[in-house]
Amino acid sequence: MRLGKVYLVGAGPGDEKLITVKGLECIQQSDCIVYDRLINLALLDYAPDNAELIYCGKLPGKHMRIQEEIHEILVQKALEGKVVTRLKGGDPSIFGRVGEEAAVLKKKGIPFEIVPGVTASVAAAEYAGISLTHREYASTVALVTGHGSKDKGSDNLNWDSLSGIDTIAFYMGVGNLRNICHKLMHHGKRADTPVAIIENGTTTRQRTITGTLETIYEQAVKAQIRNPAMIIVGEVVRIREQAQWFEEYIDDLKNTVNE
Repeated sequence: MRLGKVYLVGAGPGDEKLITVKGLECIQQSDCIVYDRLINLALLDYAPDNAELIYCGKLPGKHMRIQEEIHEILVQKALEGKVVTRLKGGDPSIFGRVGEEAAVLKKKGIPFEIVPGVTASVAAAEYAGISLTHREYASTVALVTGHGSKDKGSDNLNWDSLSGIDTIAFYMGVGNLRNICHKLMHHGKRADTPVAIIENGTTTRQRTITGTLETIYEQAVKAQIRNPAMIIVGEVVRIREQAQWFEEYIDDLKNTVNE
């Protein structure tokens, strides 16, 4: 039996046009697509009509399929001789567990490729008018998970070192926002450090709120911010006032439709 191949593909952050050309080619040649919750479902329209689509989305505490089952699916479909695309939101190596999946495939002798994608921190920030680095404000950036595994949650982060980073981008941190703000202030960040939260970044549902480490939690509660959302901490948030564009574009588009 012919051995298949697995492509571990980053689908980008939400806007379907932000997938890479190679990522799109992987979808187009797939016999089977194993996809996550946060991908833009419009990308599945590019799959062949006879492609098998397997949803493996996971919510916090509510995993549709546990990671080990996903491993089994990838291996089994490849052993059946299929071309498999494992489609992950953002970039597969940024909190996407691609290393675990690649290791399993390697152990089983199954050919695979890792296809990078546009990660949510960079894309959501840019769509909100924020550059993670800036000549005047930031020369260092940290990408941080806002929650972690059961034994490696955010409380185990090196907060002293983290507080010295110019720009900090927290993934999946809305549910832990109060603790994040408290920890950063406790370990040296000023209370007036700017913070932005970008909900549903790069999609037509995107909205952004800004505040400071001292105020952002109450603002997020009042605005009913929900995941998926990126939390950006640092002086670079100040440039949003001059560089924001996408949400204004959405408003203009809605006004045009209403007219």
